[in-house]
Amino acid sequence: MIVCFDIGGTAIKAGYAHGPSRVTPGPRFPTPANNLDDFVLGLADVVSGAPERPAAVALSIAGIIDPDTRGMIVANIPCINGVDLETLLSDRLGLPVVVANDADCFALAEANYGMGRGHDIVFGAILGSGVGGGLVVNGRLVNQGGGYSGEWGHGSVSAMRAGSPPRDIPQFACGCGLSGCLDAIGSARGMERLDAHLHGRRLSSIEIVELWRNEEPEACETIAIFVELLAGPLAVLVNTTGASIVPVGGGLANASRLIEVLDEVTRKRTLRRFRHPLVVASRSGVESGLVGAAVLAGQRIGLSEERPES
Repeated sequence: MIVCFDIGGTAIKAGYAHGPSRVTPGPRFPTPANNLDDFVLGLADVVSGAPERPAAVALSIAGIIDPDTRGMIVANIPCINGVDLETLLSDRLGLPVVVANDADCFALAEANYGMGRGHDIVFGAILGSGVGGGLVVNGRLVNQGGGYSGEWGHGSVSAMRAGSPPRDIPQFACGCGLSGCLDAIGSARGMERLDAHLHGRRLSSIEIVELWRNEEPEACETIAIFVELLAGPLAVLVNTTGASIVPVGGGLANASRLIEVLDEVTRKRTLRRFRHPLVVASRSGVESGLVGAAVLAGQRIGLSEERPES
């Protein structure tokens, strides 16, 4: 049994995994974002209350492991930023501990138990409050030791002009410190920035998508440019990695028609001519972070289930 945690800036969800496909939900509690002792104690309490002695502890977390220092890079949980969390928790809990980026865990869950089953190369894309992702080959993460693989939302990639007729698109500042990142314009918040720039109004991404569904002209222009800005980098990513499926998670994945349109536009730009949908809504569910963490921990300690083929 593996104790799994899905850790965000606001809340921590726990679960007990008897194999990655059998995860029982556990406690949920607020994230002690500013106190490391409270953070560790909260996890330790869940582990000590597990129904049986766990073989390992696995964390899916909204942050990145620096592959050189092993320290966490986490903007919204200051108390663990820079901390080698795997070593600290392993010493405190007396158990093997595995920590991975939440988008990587999502990609692992999709590759092994979601829309990526039967595909050798899977890129799991997150389109929510931010843009992220993870790359999985033959059921395993490419960046086993942490790192930046799959972070397609960062780097100055967005176009200066887009749409038909072309419209000037600002290089919006990104939280990573750069400008022009896809994260700043291709996320839900980015859609809102784009719509505000184009039409001088303040709407939520949910409102924009709903207006687009109802064929409101300004929303249609926003979504057309939004999809164009996403499809180019996504096609390059598919050409580079050879991924044959791109499951999408995050809040925007709930807009099924939006994902269908993104798929249509992206497939027109890839070198491979896909006969099947390429960009698809995910299927591993709301507990994908827990499932992906369990998959990774199982692979690390030799307890993983056989990967389903289809």
